[in-house]
Amino acid sequence: MSQYKANNSYVIFLSIVAALGGILFGYDTGVISGTTATVSAQFALNEISKGWYVGCALVGTILGVAVAGLMSDYLGRKITMIIAAIFFSVSAIGCCICVGFQDLVLYRIIGGVGIGIVSIVSPIYISEVSPAKIRGTMVSLYQLAITLGLLLSYLVNFIILKNSETSLLQGWLETVFVSEYWRGMLGSETFVALLFFLILFFIPESPRWLMVKGQENRAFEVFRRLMTSKEGAMAELNATKANISGEVKSKWSELRHPGIMKALFIGAAIAILGQFMGVNAVLYYGPDIFADAGLATSDSMFSTILVGLVNMLTTVLAVFIIDKVGRKKLIYWGVSGMIACLVIIGVIFATGNGGTLLLVFFLLYIFCQAISISAVVFVLLSEMYPNNVRGIAMSIAGLSLWVGTYLIGQFTPWCMATLTPAGTFFLFAFCCLPYMYIMWRHVPETTGLSLEEIENYWKKR
Repeated sequence: MSQYKANNSYVIFLSIVAALGGILFGYDTGVISGTTATVSAQFALNEISKGWYVGCALVGTILGVAVAGLMSDYLGRKITMIIAAIFFSVSAIGCCICVGFQDLVLYRIIGGVGIGIVSIVSPIYISEVSPAKIRGTMVSLYQLAITLGLLLSYLVNFIILKNSETSLLQGWLETVFVSEYWRGMLGSETFVALLFFLILFFIPESPRWLMVKGQENRAFEVFRRLMTSKEGAMAELNATKANISGEVKSKWSELRHPGIMKALFIGAAIAILGQFMGVNAVLYYGPDIFADAGLATSDSMFSTILVGLVNMLTTVLAVFIIDKVGRKKLIYWGVSGMIACLVIIGVIFATGNGGTLLLVFFLLYIFCQAISISAVVFVLLSEMYPNNVRGIAMSIAGLSLWVGTYLIGQFTPWCMATLTPAGTFFLFAFCCLPYMYIMWRHVPETTGLSLEEIENYWKKR
């Protein structure tokens, strides 16, 4: 990495703007947990159609992931984020004013496309504007934004639910926030979506994407703002140019390079396995799980807020330590804690002892996952692949992640009913083991390495 000093304040600004997409990601993911009961009752959904309501957005997400890499590689990172913001805005407004269940599903799918796009391009953009010394911290801001969006959705759900019990609103406001309060929960995302859309016009394109497209002068202008000196900007430009000049011109032949192919398989494996460790089951069905443990509806919703708060605060801690402790150490300690907590949660469900004890171990589980897999996954995926094919490669890995997320969202109700809650959480604990093995045997420690150094590591293998 360059010996010259980076303009960290500007890097942080750009990273925060791109990370706003994570807030929308988190809100769209978490808001569904407060609406499942009332939507199921209003539209007479069974377990399968309830799973479809939760999982339909993930179909859109898979579609978004499938095109995000190509879009970001051809249109640019910035334009692709703007397109994602438009999808989010249309989805939020549509969910608020939809006239039936099929319309609601359609707008949820549209929002899912936005999630899929932003889940790929925002981490890529952050990684490409960040110096190696703080890249892990900067990309972790995206994960922090996701947890902030989750917490925001839980708070909005709780406030709207509480107000619906005593509200004196009339007319369409009564429909949106009282009698069909799920509309208000889903529609509140509009404000953040529009903010994201507007502020994106104030950031530059990724300099590394500009270099790949042969726009060296524009890339230098961006590097000049990212670095504190002209010499530093030129050093970054030359390092990127040298790396790109040695790359194979064809994107698909680049992906077939044995080392890059291995990185691609490993990225896809850790992406999909991470979804079978229980995290999204808690995020999507938290109130239902806590209700199964004997908590009242308002108590289960408040417990979900605690989950979101612990998730966010732990991610704040991860942001500050990921570049100091290292990616792999966080995984080792965090996933070990997840296994212990999942086994204990399964035992608690099996023995019928719920309440406070269950909540304590749920919060410990959330702490362990937030400090490890959730904090690390987007960092690793955003830095594993070459400049020339980063968008396409991350889309392939991201597609695996969202296929796993869809399956969890679709089948968790069935697992809870068929395997019982205890059996479901024992299954989640077992799924942690192959993840740990892959991280131990096949993933290098990337802390402190430049993107070019990481690329060279895989190509030499």
